[in-house]
Amino acid sequence: MTWRADGLELFYVTEDRKLYAVDMHGGTRFGVRHAALPTRPARERHQHAQELCACARWPVVSRQHAAGHDGVADQRRRQLDGGAEEVTRRTGLKACATVVVALTVAACATTKPPALPAPPGSPAAEVRLKPDATTAEVTTADVRVKPDAATDRLRRDIDAILAEPQLAHGYWGVLVRSLKTGETLYAVNARKLMMPASNMKIVTLAATAERLGWDYTYETKVFAAGPIESGVLHGDLVVVGSGDPSLVVADGMAERVFAEWAERLKSKGVRTIDGRIIGDDNAFDDDGLGFGWSWDDLPDGYAAGVSALQFNESQVRLTIGPGAAPGDPASIAIAPDGSGLVIRSSLKTAAANTPALVVAHRFPGSSRLELRGSIPLGSAPAVHTVSVDNPTLFFVNALRAALIAHGIDVRGPAVDIDEVTPEPSRETAVPVIAYRSPPLSNIATTLMKISLNFDAETMVKTLGLTRGTPTFAAGLADARSLVEGWGVAASDLIIADGSGLSRYNLITPEALVTILTHVDRDDRLRGPFEASLPIAGRDGTLSNRMKGTPAEGNARAKTGSMSNVRGLSGYVTTAGGEPVVFSILANNFETAPETITRTVDAIVVRLAEFRR
Repeated sequence: MTWRADGLELFYVTEDRKLYAVDMHGGTRFGVRHAALPTRPARERHQHAQELCACARWPVVSRQHAAGHDGVADQRRRQLDGGAEEVTRRTGLKACATVVVALTVAACATTKPPALPAPPGSPAAEVRLKPDATTAEVTTADVRVKPDAATDRLRRDIDAILAEPQLAHGYWGVLVRSLKTGETLYAVNARKLMMPASNMKIVTLAATAERLGWDYTYETKVFAAGPIESGVLHGDLVVVGSGDPSLVVADGMAERVFAEWAERLKSKGVRTIDGRIIGDDNAFDDDGLGFGWSWDDLPDGYAAGVSALQFNESQVRLTIGPGAAPGDPASIAIAPDGSGLVIRSSLKTAAANTPALVVAHRFPGSSRLELRGSIPLGSAPAVHTVSVDNPTLFFVNALRAALIAHGIDVRGPAVDIDEVTPEPSRETAVPVIAYRSPPLSNIATTLMKISLNFDAETMVKTLGLTRGTPTFAAGLADARSLVEGWGVAASDLIIADGSGLSRYNLITPEALVTILTHVDRDDRLRGPFEASLPIAGRDGTLSNRMKGTPAEGNARAKTGSMSNVRGLSGYVTTAGGEPVVFSILANNFETAPETITRTVDAIVVRLAEFRR
């Protein structure tokens, strides 16, 4: 049974018949006079509680008519780990005693009760009960912890960090939990849905590793669709993909792989192919773009579509240099070849010392790439990555060029199997090459360290493929099912894609911390997952952050960034040797992104300094 009393939440607990109270404004507990509620029928107990409130000069507001207190007060009550509302749903009225301090109330007396503290300005004050000298212990969810001055200082310090005036218009969600005790050390808006940006990759990788295992590899097969006679393949060479995202030109990887394939073909007597190089991408459906991706992102390399046959992350590099004089056309070089893009450029050379501006535009389904803007005279070349329209065609064009470069005469063109009628028969084709990618643990490092959207979306399609339906929808449904089995509430997660590029993605800090906690406690998942995370001040997207602080070389976390969104979720060890898991999300801010990043980093550094 619950009553509201102008900022106080009162709970009648049947086992000990005492009145429990928690201040919903300031998050504090304060002593009032002692007396157990007598054993009476429910109606009489309700009346008695009202009399006690009136005696203490607390106006009583019924729960049904307490709408004026639903905002900050209810949020504070919900977001404390094991808070009254969350625990009550699971364990009934008895659980109320696990989140509030018993304040035994005396009968009417003349002593004036303590004044209610004014609502604090700090957002973090919304979420917790502060320890005080009269409190022996606080029970949070299933974890019993004793309040301590160090933890209270930590909370006040993070409050102060988030109370900076330049952060006032933004929205923050923060959850910090001890991996040692399970105690929530800090929380604000922990159960609020927020855009995660690339923190969504935590969900994708954890689910993929659970479903496929870290040793999973992608297999690409090559078939000869015709007889080999006198050094000639009389027919097509068919390449069948399963989604390998790892074949790239960096470090000469693709060149080595294609060179090995050429030697394999030669060892089977092939010196000439009088047919085509056909790319079979039918292992996945043809929907390569994530749901809700912004159309103006699509020309950029970070928004490359996925396919069952993929080369160089389905993107090319444009190197743009100035002309000899202002007004001259800018120079453009594209690499690698075979992208299929048709470039239409109006880029010009601008006066020296002016800002460079390059705008790319390409509609989905079109190979026409338009470039506009300018580059200043005398400046160093600008480099931009852009996505290709047809990843499958990009792959077979690259393979055809490599085979020719290694001495095999290819007389037919490179084509997507969608352009071939009828399709070559798998039953009569002869397998000539089978290639396996590096394991998932290696791919995970690229995914997380440099935040590669392409890998994440490929993993989603792969999840769908392993469940029998190679679509984004099937893969996302499987990922959701897996993480819900780990304790993520269905209402805490809305998944639109695997990478976080879609602004339709929504997740709570609670969900991210739950997933990270599960991974940390699972011996099968923990090692490669944590090794894939960027390390503060050392590598990946955190290489230049938190240098020279206790977080450097210590914090391992996934970054996330897009317009008006920043996130960082992962692990850090405190100065006292306590492992901590955290999620920090910021949305809808108008201040400079660098300010948000510094704020996020300040919180993580404070966690690394924490000792108790």
